[in-house]
Amino acid sequence: MPLPLEVFQWKHEKVKAFLAENGYAALAVTTPANFYMLTGFHLDVAPWERPVAAVFPAQGEPFMVMNSLSTHHLMMAKEREALYVTDWSTYYEHNRYSKKTYVTPQWTELLAARLHAAGIRKGTVAVDGSGGSLAGVKKKLPGIDFVDVTPFMVETREIKHPEELAVLRLAASLTDYAQDRYMELARPGKLAIAVDAEVMALVYEEASRRHPDREIASSTKGLSGPASASPHGNGANLGVRFEKGHGVVNILNVRLDGLMCESERTFFIGQPSDLQKRAYEAATAAALRAAEQIVAGNTVADIDGAAQAVIEAAGFGDNIFHRTGHGMGIEGHEFPADVAFNYRPLKENEVWSCEPGVYIYGLGGFRQDNSVIVGRDRPEVLNKRSVRLEDQIIPV
Repeated sequence: MPLPLEVFQWKHEKVKAFLAENGYAALAVTTPANFYMLTGFHLDVAPWERPVAAVFPAQGEPFMVMNSLSTHHLMMAKEREALYVTDWSTYYEHNRYSKKTYVTPQWTELLAARLHAAGIRKGTVAVDGSGGSLAGVKKKLPGIDFVDVTPFMVETREIKHPEELAVLRLAASLTDYAQDRYMELARPGKLAIAVDAEVMALVYEEASRRHPDREIASSTKGLSGPASASPHGNGANLGVRFEKGHGVVNILNVRLDGLMCESERTFFIGQPSDLQKRAYEAATAAALRAAEQIVAGNTVADIDGAAQAVIEAAGFGDNIFHRTGHGMGIEGHEFPADVAFNYRPLKENEVWSCEPGVYIYGLGGFRQDNSVIVGRDRPEVLNKRSVRLEDQIIPV
C-alpha cells in the first residue's frame, strides 16, 4: 500500500497549529516536494509550466487548483486511496464551450474564486516561497497578502513520521539487493553504463515483486577507475569500461513512495593495491565513525568532525573534497545545510546521508554512503550491505 493517509493528516495538524499560532488565514503550497508532503500527490508536470496550488485554510477543509493534464492522474490516485486532498478544481488548456471553464491564463482567477468561496477574502496567506506565481490573486482579492514561510516548510519536512521511516527501510533493502547484483555483473571489459542499466532492470523487477502497489524511481551510476576521483564522475561516461585494478564507486539511489534512500559502495576489480586498501579503510572507518554521531542532541557538525578526524589520522586529509552528508527525504538533498559548519542539534527521526570520501587524482575515489535515521540513543543505519574490504573484491 502507499503511504497511509494518517501521515498526511499528521502533517496537516502541524500546519493547522502553525496557522493558528501566527494568525494566518491559510497555507498555499505550489512546489512539487511540499505539494506531495501535504497532499500525497506526485505532480506529474512541472508547476512552472502548468501552475498548481494546494490550499490549507486555517478553518475548513483543504482544496487544490489543478491543471487538466493531471485529471486522470488525480482520479487514479484517489481510487487507490493515496490522495489526502480530494477536493480539486481544474483549469484547462483549451476553451470548453459546453460549460463555463477557466483556461490556463486564468488559473489565479480560479484560485481566487476558491479562496473567496472558502471565506478567505482578506488576511495573510502563508506560501512556500515568494508567492510570485500567485500575484494574480490580488487582482481579485486585494485584501489578501502573502508571506514566505519556507523555514516552517523546512522544519515540517525534517522529522519523518514512523510510516515514512518504514518506507525508507524498504527502500534501503532494495539498495542492498542492487549492490549485490552490481558486484555480480561488473567484470573487466564491460561498459560501466551498460551494467548500470542491467542493475536497474533487476531492481525494478525485484521491487515490482516485493511492492507491486507502490511507486519507485531508481538510479545507479558506477564510477570506475580514475574517473571515480571526481565524486560524480568525469562527465564523459559513455566509453568507460571496467578494468582490472580499478576501484569502482557505485552510486545507487532508490526513491520509494516519494522518499529517497541513498547507498554507495566501493568495489575493486581484482585485488586492490596497498594504497587502495589504505584509502578504502580510511573512508570506511570515517563513515562508520560519523554514523555513530547521528544521535539526537549531537550537533550536525559533529558528523563531519568525526569523519574528518579519522581521514586525517590515516594521512588522507588533503584528499577530502566535500562534506560528510546531507538531509534526506522527499528530495534527495533535503535542505542540505553544510555539515561542517552547522551547529544546530540533530532531531530524532531526521534522516541523513553519511558519505565521507577520499579522492586521489589519477587513482580513484573511496566512499561508503549510508542513509541513517537520527535515534534518541543510537543511530539506525538503514543500508545493511557489508563494507568489509574482503566483501568488495570482484574476482578476475
